[in-house]
Amino acid sequence: MSGLVDALTAIVGAEGCLSRADEVFPYECDGLSLHAATPGAVVFPRDTSDVVRIVRACAEHGRSFVPRGAGTGLSGGALACDEAVVIECSRMNRVLEVNPEARWARVQPGLVNADLSRAVATHGLFYAPDPSSQLACTIGGNVAENSGGPHTLKYGTTTDHVLGLELVLSSGEVVRLGSACGVAPGYDLVGAVVGSEGTLGVVTEVTVNLEPIPEAIATLLGIFGDVVSACRAVGEIIRSGLVPAALEIMDRRTIEAVEASVYAAGLPRDAGAVLLIELDGPPPALERQRERIRAIAMAQGASRVDVARDADERERFWAARKGAFGAMGRLGPDLYVHDAVVPRAKLPEVIARVCEIGDRYGLKLSNVFHAGDGNLHPNISFDRRNPDELDRVLAAGDEILRTCVDAGGVITGEHGVGTEKRDFMELIFSEADFGAMKRLRRAFDPEQRSNPGKIFPSTRFCTEANPKARGYDRVPLREGEP
Repeated sequence: MSGLVDALTAIVGAEGCLSRADEVFPYECDGLSLHAATPGAVVFPRDTSDVVRIVRACAEHGRSFVPRGAGTGLSGGALACDEAVVIECSRMNRVLEVNPEARWARVQPGLVNADLSRAVATHGLFYAPDPSSQLACTIGGNVAENSGGPHTLKYGTTTDHVLGLELVLSSGEVVRLGSACGVAPGYDLVGAVVGSEGTLGVVTEVTVNLEPIPEAIATLLGIFGDVVSACRAVGEIIRSGLVPAALEIMDRRTIEAVEASVYAAGLPRDAGAVLLIELDGPPPALERQRERIRAIAMAQGASRVDVARDADERERFWAARKGAFGAMGRLGPDLYVHDAVVPRAKLPEVIARVCEIGDRYGLKLSNVFHAGDGNLHPNISFDRRNPDELDRVLAAGDEILRTCVDAGGVITGEHGVGTEKRDFMELIFSEADFGAMKRLRRAFDPEQRSNPGKIFPSTRFCTEANPKARGYDRVPLREGEP
């Protein structure tokens, strides 16, 4: 690595290149701490030209590279397999251009998600995709994973808001895909890159669509005796023809953890579940929609439906929802967050099955999820120092994913495949499907240097990985392929 480190240091300076074991240690995993591997080096480019030179240096030294944002991902997508060089984009964090009339912005990939909405608020605009980690996660990371969030139900995921991209290929060539107007002739290459998890190259600029800030917002909280009833209410709300901005569910164990944490919002601790409902639009429309939703929720077993009295209470409700994952630290030192999607009509039976799986394995399983689009997040709190408990966690996770697929769902909605779910890809794709995907990848990255070891099923292992968890002490890869 010494020759490559010297070359990288010449590009970004000594302060922009980390290579000692103690320096690269914080970058050995993302939010999925069960999977870990030590990077060969970590570099901090400031612009596209830096990235081009870094990628070319990696090619000259036969080394792979991994684009990384804030490291908030939950699927091992930013793992540096085989001592790859991590290209940490956090210093590429500028808003480059805003066109308020056309409602778009051009930004660097290291810009924090929430900072974009702050930057354009003076124009009466906001950026709609809002992952729960939006105070930390970056636009580039959102593009890599096609991130969603609570407001996906009405506004869609990241792919629905990306108009154009600048991409550095593994050869160092820079290409521009899409256009600011959102229309480009030929193949939808922007759509191919969004959600490709960094396997096609390094995104160095993103042009995104902006939305007008809603005229009014109404936030409701339905209180239910159990999570299955709350799921049934979600189905009835959608069947009524209403399209809320968000429909989020938290179960009792989640509520208890949140209310004991800094995110406490006054949620009823004795509730079996709460359904957080948000409506936005013209003020005259919201009053009638509130009453229709209240009637539907009560008919499905809600004991009451509260309406946020003001913006402060609304923010407390959302802080509780988005802080739920952090609050899980009260239930155990480790957390395994799943991410699967099922048809909304199957939510009640699937969530009942998920809870039964958790109980049968004797685990602390809690649910907080995007019910409006069927995106489940079963959370398992555990202690990895207990080998038996870890075995049960992994077995339960396997069964949960298979249950979702059997219900007509898929294995990930917004967290990506990464290293975590690649061996589950065979549940939903055939060898012919994989062949088409691999040919697409090779069209962008013939030598497969960009983020190796992700997405595709595996048969071999990284040469170095941190043995933090029994059963995940090595990260499998396929010989000669990503």
